[in-house]
Amino acid sequence: MNSKTVLYIVKRIALAILTVWVVITVTFFVMHAVPGGPFMGEKAISPGALKALEAKYGMDKPVWQQYLTYLKDIVTKFDFGPSLKQRGREVIDVIFDGLKVSAKLGLIAAAMALVTGVVLGAVAALRRNKFIDKLIMVVTTAFVSLPSFIIGMIFLIVFVISLKVLPGNGATAGGLILPVITLSLYPMAYITRLMRSSMLDVLGQDYIRTAKAKGVAKWKIIFGHAMKNSLIPVITYFGPMIAYIVTGSIVVEQLFAVPGIGRTFVSCIINRDYPMIMGTTIILATLVVIMNLVSDILYKVVDPRINFD
Repeated sequence: MNSKTVLYIVKRIALAILTVWVVITVTFFVMHAVPGGPFMGEKAISPGALKALEAKYGMDKPVWQQYLTYLKDIVTKFDFGPSLKQRGREVIDVIFDGLKVSAKLGLIAAAMALVTGVVLGAVAALRRNKFIDKLIMVVTTAFVSLPSFIIGMIFLIVFVISLKVLPGNGATAGGLILPVITLSLYPMAYITRLMRSSMLDVLGQDYIRTAKAKGVAKWKIIFGHAMKNSLIPVITYFGPMIAYIVTGSIVVEQLFAVPGIGRTFVSCIINRDYPMIMGTTIILATLVVIMNLVSDILYKVVDPRINFD
């Protein structure tokens, strides 16, 4: 690893840290600018009890002091404070409980989307303008166009209500089948189209024609040159895609009753649990930043010719 690569990685890490700090700062001050408070839903709460609750959670101090304390706790102890509604539980514990389910759901969906998308995209490129290519493009266009909640509702009606072959409750192992497929269809379709266009471009390059002229076996050209170089745009998309699946599964988790981070986020918004809202937003935003960082660094691994100047 040369000095330019190391410098690029250091710059990207520094930019990622700065981005996370901006997210923390904006989230904190926006939440404190929202009218009302987390205790407004309490029944017939007296002014004295309200002051006692604010003092207990440090909300009676000036906003800038609360911000510095909050930032210090996150940096030094990775502590987002206690949940105001789930008494006795820390925010980070609640988030991680939800992330365990969402991460499992998201990683399986991402793996399905990647493998299926790369294979279908390669097949479409190698059979350009043939029936299989046109069929793949029509199907993937439909999946890209349809929102995930529409696809999920169709699955519920067909497989759960009509055919009754799959459970609709995502709290069970079998109940995760439909949410995984629902989450994987859009990225799978996008990767298919991305892979097809990228591979068509690579197959038209001079070095591919030279390899063919030298009599290199077709399978070596496809898997040794075309496939590898075609994956660069896919890798660009794959990192953020994982974060998108995990963080963007809110509607799907609600639809299939999956006890993941999506349902936790919706619940804390409804209950005005401010520490939970801030903690969940920051964790999910940090996940997106990290996956973008990993994706950028992986460029060099896939294609050493990439210059980081």
